[in-house]
Amino acid sequence: MYESFFGLKEKPFQMTPDTRYFYPSAKHTDALNHMVYAIQDRRGFVVITGEIGSGKTTLSRVLFQKLDRRTKTAIIRNTHLTAKDLVTQTVEELEIPYRTGCTKTHLINLLNEYLIEQLRENNNVVLLIDEAQNLKPNVLEEVRMLSNLETEREKLIQIILMGQPELKAKLWLKELTQLRQRVTLHYHLLPLDERETASYIAHRLHVAGVNGAPVFASTALPKIFQYTQGVPRLINGLCDQALLTGYVNEARTIGPEIIDEVASELPSLMQEPIAA
Repeated sequence: MYESFFGLKEKPFQMTPDTRYFYPSAKHTDALNHMVYAIQDRRGFVVITGEIGSGKTTLSRVLFQKLDRRTKTAIIRNTHLTAKDLVTQTVEELEIPYRTGCTKTHLINLLNEYLIEQLRENNNVVLLIDEAQNLKPNVLEEVRMLSNLETEREKLIQIILMGQPELKAKLWLKELTQLRQRVTLHYHLLPLDERETASYIAHRLHVAGVNGAPVFASTALPKIFQYTQGVPRLINGLCDQALLTGYVNEARTIGPEIIDEVASELPSLMQEPIAA
């Protein structure tokens, strides 16, 4: 609706995790590099945590784009699962043939055979579980059992648990001590700082084809940071609504007064801005 008004080819602040819009902040790049290293070095278990809307899902998609063709991948995003569901989805994601109704033990044996064959072919296998904080402790224990699939020298499957901060707390449950001890890397993804927030906005506008004219006034940018505290999803929601409001009011440049107006109406931002 507002794209042509602001000289854009498409909407720059949509909520869908589009890798074209991935902003390589120092934090996101560091997390990405850690995951790539852990996979390539067959480190086994990695945990990535971050607040809601911090960009974890987009990060996971960028990760899989960076992996070479010798890396086979499986992604589980629906984490309200039983232990058998988890194993079944892993087998299905890796396109391993199996008979309907077979036991969990049989599925694990099929998975083990597949992993050994991939190792013979010098391939690597990665299982990424998103929203892992939703997994029940007994299902997380099943994940640990999958990580036990190994040779004398290396892990057969690299597992990345990605989730909200509650995941870290869950891993400290007594019954998950063995799982916690197998984590070789834990990285917590922090929100963007004020400078990164401004760069993030400029980056998304650039990808969306901005023609060079300033869309957000320099005085609006600190306001955006104050309301969103650098959380990418909140930035997207606020900026998208601000562009719509600017279009309706025929304001070519989004100033701080529009940011205040929009923030007061968005449910996710109904609070006073934090003092600078």
